[in-house]
Amino acid sequence: MSSDEGGGVGAGPGAGSAGRGLWVEEPARRRRMPDSVRTSAVRAVLIVAVTLTQATITFFLTLTGSWLALPMGLGAIAGTIVATWGVLDVWITRQTWNQRYGVLSEPSSTARSRRKEARRASRAAREAAAGRIPREDGPLAASGRYSAR
Repeated sequence: MSSDEGGGVGAGPGAGSAGRGLWVEEPARRRRMPDSVRTSAVRAVLIVAVTLTQATITFFLTLTGSWLALPMGLGAIAGTIVATWGVLDVWITRQTWNQRYGVLSEPSSTARSRRKEARRASRAAREAAAGRIPREDGPLAASGRYSAR
């Protein structure tokens, strides 16, 4: 370590104030998962961890010839089914969240060209309407803006 980093033998309490702090915030690489998805993911990880532990214990009980191997084996099979459900729950929850809240509306080129055509048509209609004779007694006639030119 150099003396600039503040970690030397003679470094006092204020010696490292110009150096890098203990905690530096770095921007996240990915966005944080929504709460519902994160909850189901944590639940799935815990279920899978318990199931793998149970399967390992079942394997060792089978090697030793213990009578507990059969009930543990049945429990491991049930745990595998529950773990599969847990992983599917994460996937379904994520898809549901994306369908409800995660849609970013980006118009396609087809939609963009249709909007452009609609703007042209409305502009042409406004220009055609501007050529008509304005009413003198209408509600906007008092402003002077829509009076005869």
